[in-house]
Amino acid sequence: MLALAIFAVHAPLPALAESGPEAAEETAWDENEAEEDAEDEEDAEDEEEEEEIEFPEELLVGHPTVMKGDFFTEMFGNDTADIDVRALIHGYNLVNWDQAQGVYVIDTSVVENAKVMADAEGNKQYFLTLCTDLYYSDGTPITAWDYAFSLLLLMAPEVEQIGGRIYRAEHIVGYDEYITKQVPYLTGVNVISDHQLVISLDRDFLPYFFETGLLLCVPYPIDVIAPGCKVYDDGQGIYIGNADRSVEEPIFTADLLRQTILDPETGYNSHPSKVSGPYVLTAYDGLTAHFEKNPYFKGTMEGVIPTIEKISFTLADNDTLVQQLKDGELHLVNKVVYAPTIQEGMAAGDGIARDNYPRIGLQCLTFTYDWPTVNDMEVRQAIAWCMDRDQMTQDYCGAFGLRVDGFFGMEQWEYLLVNGGLDYPVDPEGMTDAEYEEAIEKWEELSLDNLVVYHVDTDRAKQLLDHAGWTLNRNGDPYDPDVDDVRCKLVDGELVALDLTMMYPAGNHIVDTIRENFIDHLNECGILLTLVPTEMEDLLFSFYRETERTTDMIYLATNFHVIVDPAIAYSADTTANHEIWNNTYSDDEELYQLAVDMRKTPPGSVYEYVEKWIRFQERFNQVLPAIPIYTNIYFDFFTDQLQNYHITAHVTWSQAILESYFGLEATEEEEEDFGEDEFEEDGDVEYFEF
Repeated sequence: MLALAIFAVHAPLPALAESGPEAAEETAWDENEAEEDAEDEEDAEDEEEEEEIEFPEELLVGHPTVMKGDFFTEMFGNDTADIDVRALIHGYNLVNWDQAQGVYVIDTSVVENAKVMADAEGNKQYFLTLCTDLYYSDGTPITAWDYAFSLLLLMAPEVEQIGGRIYRAEHIVGYDEYITKQVPYLTGVNVISDHQLVISLDRDFLPYFFETGLLLCVPYPIDVIAPGCKVYDDGQGIYIGNADRSVEEPIFTADLLRQTILDPETGYNSHPSKVSGPYVLTAYDGLTAHFEKNPYFKGTMEGVIPTIEKISFTLADNDTLVQQLKDGELHLVNKVVYAPTIQEGMAAGDGIARDNYPRIGLQCLTFTYDWPTVNDMEVRQAIAWCMDRDQMTQDYCGAFGLRVDGFFGMEQWEYLLVNGGLDYPVDPEGMTDAEYEEAIEKWEELSLDNLVVYHVDTDRAKQLLDHAGWTLNRNGDPYDPDVDDVRCKLVDGELVALDLTMMYPAGNHIVDTIRENFIDHLNECGILLTLVPTEMEDLLFSFYRETERTTDMIYLATNFHVIVDPAIAYSADTTANHEIWNNTYSDDEELYQLAVDMRKTPPGSVYEYVEKWIRFQERFNQVLPAIPIYTNIYFDFFTDQLQNYHITAHVTWSQAILESYFGLEATEEEEEDFGEDEFEEDGDVEYFEF
């Protein structure tokens, strides 16, 4: 927190002579001193007034998306609000996203020393020496064994048995043999000592464009999640066994994890009690989560330790959140999209500050791809030709939205490079002028011009449906648009009707524009659509297939990780059991292979990567496992008592808040008092979002 300069108040001066040069001199000095005394008294009064201001004891944060309670990992879901919670409570990742360079780097606050070399088989080995001052929130030390446990836990079949989507660590040597139980240990990870860890990346998986990001790993406490268990390394690799070797029956079982992770009152997924991040979760009731500072958190890679002692995080309603900010019921609202709410916030007046930033993500209509109703590419394309995406974007986002035709957001670095939003990564050093110009021309030739811009064209939609064989009515007779309500088709001997259902978040204002700019056009083409309002938590359960799908389509949004690997999200490889991460169950082999080709770009080959990215977008735009609708500008609104909150310099509010504090804004005079070393304004930092 910035401290105000303090001025001393002088004691009263003794009476002075009334005549003579010395007296005149003393009188002049006395008048100056009196003026200074008056100024000092005024400053003291101002300071006294400021000291009387009561700043909040707890920061109240609101988010338009409800928390689902998956605060452990994304194995049980990946709601954006839950991601923010994870950033608060889990820390000490082996790697960190470098905003300035746009790459993952080893986190030097966690890893003291790192060396990379190749083994005899050509696998790439990362030798990591951990810092010795890492502690959990209860004061117990964090060691290399904790990271080894995290890796083993995230890929454990026992997690899959309790409904989790396990980590497909195909990049780690020995993963296939370990996961198929050919060997009882993971050969690609070795613990050399309490603070030395070796992770070996499989040569067959490499190259990988975001290679350092493959080391992403935060520590999890084995004594809480798997009590009675221990990680061992007998020289061949790591594995989980009983802490008491005399006990023969394995303790690490699905039943144990079901209790320690999924128990609704005490499970680590929703109530993690021992964590490594800047804050500790103290309470969670299904709607609101409360946090307090972790006294053992050493700080981020940049040396940042939070100053706000307590945080409350809850659901914020678009219709009331601005008034709640005015009334002090909320201090910060994150990721506002709805245009009327944004306009209300911008007009809120004194006391409410704001910041805005482009989104690395998009709103989309995702399909239950494996259902016979929407399995045909022509059906998905016909649906896209019935949607007025421009008007829907305008109605919901106003001037703060942008229709999007591919699987990307407006702040995604690949999109910015193709559209001229970033300088081309061409270093002229060592180049002739001709070579430099040629390199720039190559970049300028890249474009997304081949993407189909779907708009309302019901004639084209009808042609596609006819071509795909949706030419029957409910009785199996030829479809007559003047008589019949819906198109049908024989699929595997069963008459299937395009009588579709779409799940959307209950209470979301998007429903109004969907009715006006989508449903009528579908009806004209022989497609019926029933809207199914669903609570956000249940919608996410359905999207992640934690419950059985009940609708043909789901209307929702996604925000990308920095590492965007659609080879997982749209995998057609059933041998690797990727389908559990493929939420649409899309099966387009060409789309999958384009995604694999993209990720296998050597690190640093940016042009090659973007060129492949464009090819992937073109195929996505054709087969449409989801219909992209819009990307947008996010707005954060907050009380002006919240100082040093710079969301644009961070990935999420839960990172930006670490540098923030409650106080009054420093004046220009006060800033001068601090000097250059004590008061420094933030420079321009590009914003990236996971």
